[in-house]
Amino acid sequence: MTIMTNAIKNRLDISDIKAKKIATFIMDAFGFENRIIDNILKPDERQLFYMLEAEGFLTTGRERSRLHDGREWMTHYWQLQHTQIKHFATHKKKIFINQSAGTKKHPKKTPSIYSSLSEDLWLSRKILNQHL
Repeated sequence: MTIMTNAIKNRLDISDIKAKKIATFIMDAFGFENRIIDNILKPDERQLFYMLEAEGFLTTGRERSRLHDGREWMTHYWQLQHTQIKHFATHKKKIFINQSAGTKKHPKKTPSIYSSLSEDLWLSRKILNQHL
């Protein structure tokens, strides 16, 4: 629990209280497992998982199974990225301080598909973040 809380706090640059709430939810969802089935999540929980996937905490996967009647069944799941989480727990997100302006800036990230999305699509993340 401590590792997950520290990882979330360091990576997302949020308060201890918010980080602990998110960590508690994640640990409750996964329990003692490394992966969970996607269909147990509510839509707002899934949005949080997508955010955590973008930050490197989780990855997704899927498996195909054949049912007894011959149909194929697809199972989607989420998996913890243990190595990344341990790294995030011990390394704070780098912040550059502009000496002349006295302001803090996060280092520039390489562009991703998420940066091309409109602000409207991120509204659910903002709302969820305010409730945590």
